[in-house]
Amino acid sequence: MHISPHVHVLRLPFRIPVAPGIAIDRFVNVFLIYGKAITLIDTGVAGCEREIFNYIRATGRDPSEISLIVQTHAHPDHIGATQAVQKATGCEVAIHAAERIWIEDVTLQEKERPVPGFFMLVGGPATVGRVLEDGDVLDLDGDHLLDLVVFHTPGHSPGSVSLLLKREGILFSGDAVPVPGDLPVYDDVLASVRSIKRLDTLDGVSVLLSSWDEPREGICAYQRMNEALAYLQTIHDAVIAAAGTGTPDPLDLCRRTAKVLGLPPQAVTPLLARTFAANLRARAHKDLLVN
Repeated sequence: MHISPHVHVLRLPFRIPVAPGIAIDRFVNVFLIYGKAITLIDTGVAGCEREIFNYIRATGRDPSEISLIVQTHAHPDHIGATQAVQKATGCEVAIHAAERIWIEDVTLQEKERPVPGFFMLVGGPATVGRVLEDGDVLDLDGDHLLDLVVFHTPGHSPGSVSLLLKREGILFSGDAVPVPGDLPVYDDVLASVRSIKRLDTLDGVSVLLSSWDEPREGICAYQRMNEALAYLQTIHDAVIAAAGTGTPDPLDLCRRTAKVLGLPPQAVTPLLARTFAANLRARAHKDLLVN
């Protein structure tokens, strides 16, 4: 999908096996910025390099033109094809310092944050050439016509970043802005709220491009951020209410909360339980939006 003179979106489907014979259908968006070279934002899961390369060829460019991969964070559906793209093109990989170890040592990530089918989703480790910090400006074309501004937006993960293509007002939010009604994933709910509020204060956002959502243009971009904040509050209320009844078992709590939120039974996994545990740690903050 062509979003602007320089930005393209690829929606890449994949499946997460959660039990024998049971899988969750998902998709992830990756983004290409076409300048003198090509910048790739995230890479999808293992095998997605084929779809990325085919798309680039279909638009009259060549995969060898990829000079940089910017990772919004290091979760499997964002780094799965990074090793393959880097090997094929020799490109540099950039990621926040807090995520570096998880892309360079994927075995450690699988141990510290188990995800069903992890090694089906991740092709292998990649070498980081640039460590990102809040406020960095990446000059993608060498003439400051395609400047990409880095915002550290933790919550979904400790080193999550969002990126603003200043020239066109396009904001790439990774997974920082959750989709209302969709599967919530975050490590720190209060940090998530602060990150979304920060993005909401940015002036001149023409398009919001997130990993799990359709493009949101103009005022709809800001509306989506406010809807995400309201969804986090809804989740928080449901978790705290569920914690007051039943057993303290994390998966039991997860099951009861998921039912209240209308999430499918197959979504009840240790990963979702980890998300809800973040709300329990913040239970002293009844109203997330005032913190």
